[in-house]
Amino acid sequence: MSAQRMTRGYFSISLRARGLLQAVTFMLLALPLAGCGTGALWDKFTAKDDTFVEEPADKIYNEGLYLMNEKKDMKAANKKFEEVDRQHPYSDWARKSLLMSAYASYQGGDYDGCIGAATRYVTLHPGSPDAAYAQYLIAASHYDQIPDISRDQTRTEKAIAALEEVVRKYPNSEYATSAKAKIEGARDQLAGKEMNVGRYYAQKRDYTAAINRYKAVVTQYQTTRHVEEALYRLTEAYMAIGIVGEAQTAAAVLGHNFPDSRWYKDAYNLVKSGGLEPSENQGSWISKTFKKMGLG
Repeated sequence: MSAQRMTRGYFSISLRARGLLQAVTFMLLALPLAGCGTGALWDKFTAKDDTFVEEPADKIYNEGLYLMNEKKDMKAANKKFEEVDRQHPYSDWARKSLLMSAYASYQGGDYDGCIGAATRYVTLHPGSPDAAYAQYLIAASHYDQIPDISRDQTRTEKAIAALEEVVRKYPNSEYATSAKAKIEGARDQLAGKEMNVGRYYAQKRDYTAAINRYKAVVTQYQTTRHVEEALYRLTEAYMAIGIVGEAQTAAAVLGHNFPDSRWYKDAYNLVKSGGLEPSENQGSWISKTFKKMGLG
């Protein structure tokens, strides 16, 4: 072979080697960029086979019950109940799980979660025997969030509305009795709020504003424990602004309906200090209110 041919062959092999080297170098440089541009493709080669395996509904449901009752882990239990609905959405187990999800949320203090799940239950299964309980859970969630009387009472009003819904829809259920008791508790809270504001105005000597608050208690929350004090405060406010006839009536109605009340003793002494006696004016709004309620 001539020197010229050998030289041409050498350069040909050298060029091919150089091209191969450049290709390998490019591949090596490209690998670190896999996470930026080819991550999805790379994941397909490296990902494990996570094929979804459906589990029996009763098995998942019972796991949820175990987590809720034995482990007291309401969040973990909720995940199990939600999984039943996800895997078996049209089964009877899904219906049961939805109710248990509401209950677990309530027990865990997640009232918004309870209200959401229970509302969905009532919407999807209005004819179910457990619909009354779901409605009660909604009401109880609102009731348990009733704030102190010094704060806004919007939640209390929502609680009353939800509790009244239980009584209206399911009057013969066991939950109606409990709902009625809670309604009285919530109404007592609203009355307490009115009294708190009324006393504030009285301290500021704004007796007209105070009277309006006490009047709300007497006319709207007559069956609450605050009505006795409201009648005394009315006696006090009316005496302060010189409307002694209404003061006498408030004291007389208080004595007639709550003769053993300490508030009546205070009202009686207050009227007596002005040289007067408790005396009911039948035309007074106070007298008419109590007669209308069958208490006068």
